[in-house]
Amino acid sequence: MEFFFKPEGIAVVGATASKEKGGNIIVTNLKKGYSGQVYPVNPGYKEIEGLPCYPSVADVPDPVDLAIAFVAAHMVPGVIEDCAKRNISGVMIQSAGFSETGPKGTALQQEIKQIAEKTGIRLWGPNCMGLVDANQRFVFSTVTPAIWDTGLTCGNVSLIAQSGMLAGAFLIDLMSHGTMGISKVCSIGNKMDVDENDLLAYLIDDPKTAAIGLYLESFTDCRRFMALSRRTTKPIVVLNGGKTARGAAAALSHTASLSASGVIVSGAMAQAGIVEANGFYQLTDYCKTLGMYPEIPAKDGNRVAVLTYTGAAGIVSADIMARHNLELSELNTATLDALQTVFPEWMPPANPVDMWPGIILNGSKKTYNKAMEAVCADPGVDAVFVHCFAGGFSLEADLDRMAKTAKKAGKPLVCWISGERDRVYQFQVSAQKTGVPVFREVMRAVECLGMLLNRPLVNETDEQPDPSEQIRRLKNDSRLYVLTSEKGALDEYVSKQVLDVCGIPVVKEEQVTSLVEARQTAAGFGFPLVAKGMVPGVSHKTESNLVHLGITSAQALETAVTSLLQTMEGRGSILIQKQVQGKIELVAGFVRDPRLGPCVMCGLGGVFAEALNDTVFGVAPLTLPDAVQMIDRLKCRNMLEGFRGFDPVDKKALGRILVTLGDVGCAYQGIQEIDINPLIIENGQPIAVDGLVVLGESNR
Repeated sequence: MEFFFKPEGIAVVGATASKEKGGNIIVTNLKKGYSGQVYPVNPGYKEIEGLPCYPSVADVPDPVDLAIAFVAAHMVPGVIEDCAKRNISGVMIQSAGFSETGPKGTALQQEIKQIAEKTGIRLWGPNCMGLVDANQRFVFSTVTPAIWDTGLTCGNVSLIAQSGMLAGAFLIDLMSHGTMGISKVCSIGNKMDVDENDLLAYLIDDPKTAAIGLYLESFTDCRRFMALSRRTTKPIVVLNGGKTARGAAAALSHTASLSASGVIVSGAMAQAGIVEANGFYQLTDYCKTLGMYPEIPAKDGNRVAVLTYTGAAGIVSADIMARHNLELSELNTATLDALQTVFPEWMPPANPVDMWPGIILNGSKKTYNKAMEAVCADPGVDAVFVHCFAGGFSLEADLDRMAKTAKKAGKPLVCWISGERDRVYQFQVSAQKTGVPVFREVMRAVECLGMLLNRPLVNETDEQPDPSEQIRRLKNDSRLYVLTSEKGALDEYVSKQVLDVCGIPVVKEEQVTSLVEARQTAAGFGFPLVAKGMVPGVSHKTESNLVHLGITSAQALETAVTSLLQTMEGRGSILIQKQVQGKIELVAGFVRDPRLGPCVMCGLGGVFAEALNDTVFGVAPLTLPDAVQMIDRLKCRNMLEGFRGFDPVDKKALGRILVTLGDVGCAYQGIQEIDINPLIIENGQPIAVDGLVVLGESNR
């Protein structure tokens, strides 16, 4: 990959003297910043932009190890073959007209891919805008030369974008507003060969990159992407486009019906410690924040001191912080005493720290600096959020000094700026150089601070059991023969026998076919009981009037069984279960995603499973820390921790069930879905009350 980022010489195939065309823009951009040899290639010219022009790639002299192709799509296969013969290591195909255009373009792209596979040449693109490296001043792209007028602001954030125009347009936007410095921007287009994983691996090792942001519409290999992300300490942010275009088709189980692809990808990102963004500016703002504070440990603390010049902004900040899992710091006595030295006697300081009376008394710089020193020295403060104004009101903050104070204390500083347009722009530019993330609105500032302090943890798994051992044990368990001998949906009784063999706690139950057998079972179980009718082909029993709950007497049992026998009309059998007493119903399951393979799900279950859709996903096999992290991502997690009289859930016991679901799914490729709904929590312990295992139709 090095020849794409640091080539010794570049051939521009499709170069032209027409200044408005891409072939000329590429040459112009190269001349402005690239110090190596540039070779325009076009048989129609002797010279382009003062450089000798060559009739073909074969005529280009050494050194040359990269070609940029900007020719009509049908000409690209010939260009690739010529470059391979010339021993050029890689080609950036910036031409469009391939798989994005339909079947003909797809066939053309496949032809090019076959040439690359045969010759070993690496291909970047097609349908992309190439590479911009602000630190080296390399612009290998058709991006408008206006980028040079805005100034290539150097930084430590690198971006990978599947969209070509987005990469170019967004880069101009970022540069011209002075909001973020850039290390590298990589536009990969259709990613025929070089993909997000290749570039991610390169940027992880790149000393000029501290944070990595990606806009992707698809993952070439999401599991490799996760593995790369887990192995690095560099923060990674992903905006995944198109994830809600189409949910999963309704299936037999709740697990499958809740497994829209975007939800699974979000789970995979969190599992790998990746921050997920939901918009373009959020993506860059997250990257900017993480690039300035890449060493701040995730989950290190979420207590924030707010320094403001207006009480109203302090109140609004506190309100927004509550929505982003941030707490107002409880300032200690020493901090309050230090603040009082710049406050009038009549006003006791508090958090948020309204500095306006102190500013009137002592001036803005002294008040800001003293307040910053005081809160940074407080062990109960994990981060500082400062409100600044540029232009008027005698408000002038010494941002450089405040930044040094925060850095010395090891506490991130985030700033909200408002004021006169030109003064605000200058403030943003100086803040970029100072290393302080600045935002134009309070909500985005708090959102980024919340992301920084609460971003996903990557679990250390060195001491965890090897999941392959458990998978091997399950695969060799003869009691699970049904998983290879049957196909389609197994009935509830057999499904729960499978779960039981795997080590998942299941409700006590017996299968009966008559009232006499039901009475015998009830005598052994005791009341209360549940009676369920199992009819072949019917998975959702409640909707078919096949479930009777709260059976507390022999008479009630007779009524329930008689009713079920009539409804079933001689088909199937009846399950008599000991009724599990518990306030919390969860759903847990397994699904085989077409892109990510074996995945595990957990969420709020029972009748609320599809209504509230509080579910999380993880990619199997899971470790126990992975599973517990999944549980902690649920919106109902407070309920699971003993909220208002609910029994606290044994998260490790629940986590072991999720691990086992993933392991058995990995062990048996024929399993398409497993659904446990509900998984009732009784005295803190999860028990599978209903279960469904769905095997592939071609499983046998």
